[in-house]
Amino acid sequence: MKEKEIEKILKALANKRRVAIINLLKKRKVVSVGEIAREIKISFNATSKHLKVLFSADIVEKDQVGLTMFYKISKEIPKFAHHIISIF
Repeated sequence: MKEKEIEKILKALANKRRVAIINLLKKRKVVSVGEIAREIKISFNATSKHLKVLFSADIVEKDQVGLTMFYKISKEIPKFAHHIISIF
């Protein structure tokens, strides 16, 4: 794994809102953007931006069903990132 990829993952995990999202996904497995926004008490748009960061770092996967986007922790998450997430 390249240093840039490691840096991208670490930066994605270095935010309290994104940590809250990861914790929610660990508990509930698959969650819609709207549900995540309600649970962590931030706007839909802010939640979407945080999810975009996590998605671009390959930490979460997304699946669209109709008009609703659902997220879950990626199956392909790098081993070191998985270890960090297990600490949360």
